[in-house]
Amino acid sequence: MSYNLLKGKRGIIFGALDENSIAWKTAERVHEEGGTFVLTNAPVAMRMGQINELAEKTGSQIIPADATSVEDLQNLVEKSMEILGGKIDFVLHSIGMSINVRKGKHYTDQNYEFTKKGTDVSAMSFHKVMQTLYKADAMNEWGSIVGLSYMAAQRVFPDYNDMADNKAYLESVARSFGYFFGKDKKVRVNTISQSPTPTTAGSGVKGFDGFIAYADKMSPLGNATAEDCANYTVAMFSDLTKRVTLQNLYNDGGFSNMGVSNEVMEAFVASETKE
Repeated sequence: MSYNLLKGKRGIIFGALDENSIAWKTAERVHEEGGTFVLTNAPVAMRMGQINELAEKTGSQIIPADATSVEDLQNLVEKSMEILGGKIDFVLHSIGMSINVRKGKHYTDQNYEFTKKGTDVSAMSFHKVMQTLYKADAMNEWGSIVGLSYMAAQRVFPDYNDMADNKAYLESVARSFGYFFGKDKKVRVNTISQSPTPTTAGSGVKGFDGFIAYADKMSPLGNATAEDCANYTVAMFSDLTKRVTLQNLYNDGGFSNMGVSNEVMEAFVASETKE
C-alpha cells in the first residue's frame, strides 16, 4: 500500500546488491511511495549483484562509486543532483564488509590490514558520505540520512567479529555528525539497528543461521524482516519524523529489551534433558 510519503523527494541509496538486500527492498518501497533516487555501489559489488534489474524496475540511474573514495563520492553527489534536478532529501547507507570474517580470522587473531579496510568500508565511509554532502551543501533542509546497524554494536556476539566494532563506530559517527548536520543544515541523521536478516552480506558470518533462530525466539514479535526495515526507513525519510535525529532506532521485534524468553528457556531445558 502506498501513501505517497516520499512524493517529490530525491535521494541516494547505497548498497543494493541483490533482491535479498535491505537496500534493494528500501529502493522498491521508496519508489512505491513516490520518491526518486540514484543507486550506487562499489564497482566490484555491482559486478556481483543485479543492480541493473533494480534500476530498470524503479526507473533509476546508477552511478558507480567506491564509498571509501572521497573523489568518487564528490562525483556521485554532483552527478546525483544533476540527474535528480536538485538537492538531496534522503540517503541510505547500507554498506558493511569484514575481510577478517570472510577469511575466517578469529577476533583474537585479526589481520589489521583487513581490519582497517573493513572499518573504512563499513563505518568511516558513513563519515565520508556525510562530509561530502555537508561540504557540497547538497542536502535539503529536513532531509534524512539513515545508516543500517546491528545490536552487536552494544552487546557481544562472538562470531560477529570486527563487524561489531564497525557498527559501534557507525553509530557514533551518526550521533557526532548528526549534531552538526542538524544545527547547521536542519538535516536528520539516525541509525536503524535491524534484526539479523538473511542477506547475501550477512550469510558470511559464522553461525548466522543460529543468530537468526535465537533472535526470533527471543523477540516477542519475532525478527523484523528486510521488508519491515524498508518500511521503517521510508518512515524515517518522510516528513512524519522531522525531529527524530541522533538516534539508534531498534527494529528488532523487541529483542533489544529482552533478558530471556520462555521459548529460549524451553529449548535450553530440552537440550539439557537430552544430555
